[in-house]
Amino acid sequence: MSCYEILDQRFADLIDPVAFLETVHTGNRWAEGPVYFSDMRCLIWSDIPNDRMLKWDEETGAVSLFRGHIANPNGNTRDRQGRLITCMQGERRVVRTEWDGSITVLADCCAGKRLNSPNDVVVKSDGSIWFTDPNYGIISDYVGRKDLQEQAGCHVYRIDPATGAIAVVADDFFMPNGLAFSPDETRLYISDSGYLTDRSAPHHVRVFDVKGDRLANSRVFADISPGIPDGFRVDVAGNLWISAWDGVQCHNPEGTLLGKILVPEMVANLAFGGPRGNRLFITATTTVYAVFLNTRPTRHPFGL
Repeated sequence: MSCYEILDQRFADLIDPVAFLETVHTGNRWAEGPVYFSDMRCLIWSDIPNDRMLKWDEETGAVSLFRGHIANPNGNTRDRQGRLITCMQGERRVVRTEWDGSITVLADCCAGKRLNSPNDVVVKSDGSIWFTDPNYGIISDYVGRKDLQEQAGCHVYRIDPATGAIAVVADDFFMPNGLAFSPDETRLYISDSGYLTDRSAPHHVRVFDVKGDRLANSRVFADISPGIPDGFRVDVAGNLWISAWDGVQCHNPEGTLLGKILVPEMVANLAFGGPRGNRLFITATTTVYAVFLNTRPTRHPFGL
């Protein structure tokens, strides 16, 4: 049985009709933040309520504990030197894992007040780090640590690569969530998943023009239904592969929904990987799935 729903024939060019949805690993409580290491042939992801990160070895298929008891990790990515960047939702900070295994805190406050609960993160080619900060991790003890919110809202931030200074780049989101740059980095896409906790709030992806260290010209790129958009990735042609409650939705650069990868669980995030970059790894509630596609991610020194 096909795992694809083709709504536009252009989607047929992006999939392999004989490829199928595979189960990589199950037994998570809420799988999130997948990141592929092409140099080590492995996938690392977060299991937020279980307060751990897991590692899947592509050569052997073995799954092992990568790191445990680390304050509800969420989104992950790699910087331009290949180091792991993680949103530590329970500790309300963004951290970097150095090559010797030590942890460097990149951001934990802004204007003298603690962040809410950093959710997802992306690194631009100039080394700047951009991350979202909804309050999911401080409104319950299930995926974080219930606590008071100190920031006036749920914002999107940028960390300057030269000074480490943290600045707000967008302050009008209900719940900013996933984010990704267009292939040429002239656009930044950011999802708003406010609908998850407030049915009157948005469930869409917005797009901004990137003007150096600022964002401009905000507009809605696409409404995502059913459910909410969470994490997403952009392929080499500029198509967005967006998580939703019915699977992964593929939208072209103009926002048209081309088709879906149907997944039996609510999808939280995804990442391209594999030796050729054409394998999409999907974190969906209890399970990590994978499917081979006929497209690849944007270029990155570590094959993200």
